[in-house]
Amino acid sequence: MLNEKQIQENWDRLIQLIEDTFNGDRKDKLLQMYEQLKGKMMFAPASGTEHFHSCYPGGYIQHVLNIVDVAKDIKDVWYNNGAYVDDYTEEELIFAALHHDLGKTGDLENDNYIPNDSEWHRKNQGKIYVTNPELQYMSPPDRGIWILNQFGIQMTINEMLGIKLADGMYDDGNIKYFKTYSKDTTLKSNLPYVIHHADMTVTRIEYEEWLHSDKEVTLNIKSKTTEQVKKEKEQVDNLKNKFDELFA
Repeated sequence: MLNEKQIQENWDRLIQLIEDTFNGDRKDKLLQMYEQLKGKMMFAPASGTEHFHSCYPGGYIQHVLNIVDVAKDIKDVWYNNGAYVDDYTEEELIFAALHHDLGKTGDLENDNYIPNDSEWHRKNQGKIYVTNPELQYMSPPDRGIWILNQFGIQMTINEMLGIKLADGMYDDGNIKYFKTYSKDTTLKSNLPYVIHHADMTVTRIEYEEWLHSDKEVTLNIKSKTTEQVKKEKEQVDNLKNKFDELFA
């Protein structure tokens, strides 16, 4: 779960990423889109079931920011092991990572995920949200590309394929792109592979965050510096001493 401050910080980071990455007319149109959709996008979950990934208010923005970070890391891994990464740009990677799940925010008026009215399904199956029946059915990548089109935001072929193929062969419609037997039909850029691998990695990590949420305190301690842990231990010891003085 995220608190209000964390949700706002994630939003600010996303907007700053757009400011730093894009330029000209495309940046202006992206900022316009995010400003218009801010009210629903900022608080959207990334999935509807708690054990999937980032199923909480603000989870969508957290997820796409995680994808951007991990996609950059995976690009470095590919490069360091001899893969060709000059067939796409850093801007294309960030654009595809930011918008691979844009369709999960809904259309221009309606949210994609709405609260589940069934207490039984929430409690027993973890289905916190359901898909909004008011929406025209589309796959999330297709709806995301449609939304970008509504704001006149142009994209390269690499970016379009990076968004469309983010789910890899988990989407049957993508099989013909990944499972080919001819060099002429093989993907001409590694960007879709990088985005898909980033999505798989982040989704698994976010699942494990939910799985081990009861160990949050222990995990947080591991991430603290030695000085922070020492200082907190001293505070606890001081409180114990005061307790002993009062009730000894």
